[in-house]
Amino acid sequence: MKQADTKIYLASKSPRRRELLRQIGVDFELLLLRSDGPRGADVTETVHPGESALDYVARVANEKAAYAWDLVRRRHLRPRPVLAADTTVTIDGVILGKPADRAEAAAMLQQLSGRTHEVLTAVAVHHTGMAESVTQVSQVRFGVLSAASIAAYCATMEPYDKAGGYGIQGSAALFVEHIEGSHSGIMGLPLFETAQLLRQAGLALP
Repeated sequence: MKQADTKIYLASKSPRRRELLRQIGVDFELLLLRSDGPRGADVTETVHPGESALDYVARVANEKAAYAWDLVRRRHLRPRPVLAADTTVTIDGVILGKPADRAEAAAMLQQLSGRTHEVLTAVAVHHTGMAESVTQVSQVRFGVLSAASIAAYCATMEPYDKAGGYGIQGSAALFVEHIEGSHSGIMGLPLFETAQLLRQAGLALP
């Protein structure tokens, strides 16, 4: 059994993931992947031909965690669990990434309007002798969105750093009619599954 630690490395720039880890009392140190130069071919968020959404998020999260764990070793940092995650949205078998501009964000929201889509978040934890991951899948149903509502939301900064073009923790909560799954998973870090992985890595959690 690994010696209990009180801190992890977080390989994510997402402020939502930081907030969620603080919510469950997990102390972390940021380990930003791009701070050591381009990630190169080790981590690619491009969807491979024929790759399912489940396979995609699991692959990206594991690649991020593996690369971050390699940074820990190369920088001779204190060995601690490394946590990485990836979130994607899918509807009609199509993966919706982060919109590049206002037109793409509006098109995504129109596609989600009045329908149910899936939000998938994969969490990967790598540590000495451990490389584990889990993917949480939630169903989210939007009410019918008016053109004015879509335009107003796309005029904010919220859609552009989030898969599917929206964040449930922001004003897009007004769009959500029903969810089935994990609210924290939809935000980008399913806390139940994350805690399980961190305990497995030796972190002392309740």
